[in-house]
Amino acid sequence: MCRHLGYLGPPVPLKDLIFDPPHALATQAWAPRDMRGGGTINADGFGVGWWPAGVSAPVRHRGAVPIWTDATLPLLAATTSAGAVLAAVRSATVGMPVVETAAAPFTDGRWLFSHNGVVRGWPSAVAAQARDLPVEDLLTLDAPTDSATLWAMVRVRLRAGEPPAKAVATVVTEVAAAAPGSRLNLLLGDGERLIATTLGHALSVRSLRDSTLISSEPLDPGPAWQPVPDGHLVVATAGQVEITPL
Repeated sequence: MCRHLGYLGPPVPLKDLIFDPPHALATQAWAPRDMRGGGTINADGFGVGWWPAGVSAPVRHRGAVPIWTDATLPLLAATTSAGAVLAAVRSATVGMPVVETAAAPFTDGRWLFSHNGVVRGWPSAVAAQARDLPVEDLLTLDAPTDSATLWAMVRVRLRAGEPPAKAVATVVTEVAAAAPGSRLNLLLGDGERLIATTLGHALSVRSLRDSTLISSEPLDPGPAWQPVPDGHLVVATAGQVEITPL
């Protein structure tokens, strides 16, 4: 499995999400609390993406190493602030490559995307859905993984003009039907909104007056955190969250 988070609100240093909280994303990488049998640590890569003020396309920093071994990230996180962030740490499914390009977030245009979970029986289980993808998209996947394939499935719908929440929800429900037992916690952002799902794994939300934080696990013991029930869709902006059944 993996761990991921998304933040919208007033600009904060990246370290306020990745390193400083008592259960920050970097801590979840080596000491997760709720992996639900999907591994023990998240040491197979990481990625951090953020949208600089006034820029529509996000900036991304990824690596194939454990997040705590990257020498660049602590200084980058201490000196970079953003009001929109999406980050993840990876626990690779057995048999899938451990390379930088397999680490979320994946990106295209203004979008960032992450998947926490596994597609059971990949790739054959979703071969029928993949046949509907443009050949060029299949040939240019970031990596031969279930997560990159899910991103291709979401992205083709976004490019066709489908509303983001519908695109994410449709992919989750179709893949869940084709590959029963899959864990499909998806997280999509464009710098102004976050779309997330829960299917087979944990997710929590903290919504304050002017900010929203979505995370696989709460970053701190504060009372504002709300667990998202399994089988639900989250649509969020800064300070507003809507949670509905998939």
